[in-house]
Amino acid sequence: MEDFLLNYKNGITRFVEITAAVTGLFVLKKHKFSTAKYFIYFLVYLSLGDFINTYVKYIKNGGFLSFLKGTIFVENYWWTTLFWKIGAIIFFSFYYYKIITIERFKIILKYSGYIFFVFSIIYIVTHWENYFVTFFPIISVLGAIIIFLCTSFYFFEILQSDKILTFYKSLNFYISVAIFIWWLMITPMVFYDIYMLNNDWNLIYLRRYIYLFANIIMYSTFTFALIWCKPEND
Repeated sequence: MEDFLLNYKNGITRFVEITAAVTGLFVLKKHKFSTAKYFIYFLVYLSLGDFINTYVKYIKNGGFLSFLKGTIFVENYWWTTLFWKIGAIIFFSFYYYKIITIERFKIILKYSGYIFFVFSIIYIVTHWENYFVTFFPIISVLGAIIIFLCTSFYFFEILQSDKILTFYKSLNFYISVAIFIWWLMITPMVFYDIYMLNNDWNLIYLRRYIYLFANIIMYSTFTFALIWCKPEND
């Protein structure tokens, strides 16, 4: 079982990810007048972004991208940082700005998103030599803080309103729970990435399992919520 999970980790992740995106497209019509439509677009964006991320496979063993061998694009750290570690955070700061109604929370999320984006760009530019060979823990941690702000503000707001009576029917509730758990599981791993460079295989396997199960939980929750939940009046 363990060998199966490790050998097909990427395939399993792609499956649950694409399943969530396809499910979203099937139910898009019923959510076309709610903010949830942006989340469905985001799921498609993630699927396309991860598909592009696989380009590194075609650099090796004489693949059609073998001409990139020896260039800065031989690894996909740069793309993952751009489309996920920065792109996903910017999306969620925008999404929660749309669904949260308490004005001071909206202002905090708005400017937190701006500051995070500007800081990330400046940090990448000033550490350009590392952008293509490693991830930046500071960007991951700041992104996690924004996610926790988004979800905490959302949970606080529903606790202060009548939405608490029907929270289990809310798509945004399941989205919030899923991304909160994902970032809670994954963020501590960024501090151990240095051991990846030292070929600590026990940590490498543990890291792969954590990512796999975190992805399964998150995307399966998204799929369930898209099917189960009805459109909300944002």
